[in-house]
Amino acid sequence: MSADPSEDAGQPRHRQWTGDMAGPELIRSGAADLIVFTERCPGIDRGNQDAVGLVPLGDGRLVLAVADGAGGQPAGDRASESAIRTFCETVTQAATEGHPLREAVLQGFDRANAAVLGLGVGAATTLVVAELEGWTLRTYHAGDSRALVSGQRGLLKLLTAAHSPVGHAVQAGILEEDEALHHEELHLVSNMLGGDDMRVEMGAPLDLANRDTVLLASDGVFDNLGPEEIVEHVRKGPLDQAAAGLIAAIGHRMAGDDPAAPSKPDDVSLICLRRSR
Repeated sequence: MSADPSEDAGQPRHRQWTGDMAGPELIRSGAADLIVFTERCPGIDRGNQDAVGLVPLGDGRLVLAVADGAGGQPAGDRASESAIRTFCETVTQAATEGHPLREAVLQGFDRANAAVLGLGVGAATTLVVAELEGWTLRTYHAGDSRALVSGQRGLLKLLTAAHSPVGHAVQAGILEEDEALHHEELHLVSNMLGGDDMRVEMGAPLDLANRDTVLLASDGVFDNLGPEEIVEHVRKGPLDQAAAGLIAAIGHRMAGDDPAAPSKPDDVSLICLRRSR
């Protein structure tokens, strides 16, 4: 595992995680608690192709990011690492220079896409981002890494749609979320960084209530557990325990403990954030 903070004195310090973490890391930022975790696919002899980034900007502003390098294309690990590093550096610089946060995030997507294209090997990666200004959340994403917001009592307040044939079918009402987990084309993705036609889907602002939990995660989470299952794990209890329970549940699914349940071994990366009182 590597955590890569910016070292410019007096500047916001972004952090970046790649490789394998020994366990979830708890971070406190203002009135928010965060859990960060990333780990390679179990039983696979290759590097972790996911990466995670965090940009604390002060004054109640925070940016979270998760990237998942495309496993079916070259250099997935380089694509996700390059995307997160470039994105975090761009957002840090733009926000420090006084650009509005939305503008900084979109600029970060553009430069991250250019960085992945610049690898010159046909690499690609997803990228899901959440920005917070005070307690107003906005999401951005390209690909099938997703964002979810749960209320303390289990209300699903936000779930971004996967940019994939199956995700579009769910969005159109042709498939239910639980049906999608068993679909033979679940692995296909229709929009990623690393292409000239990359597009960013930007969500509407959402005001977070006390004890709301935000989750950003790669498809290693969302392809193994349905939204209602995820909500049940993250909505209650101390955040570190909730995240540990979620990670354990994903591990059980990947191990195929329940023959009737979906089981799709993959890298797992996530950031959980909860607004504390």
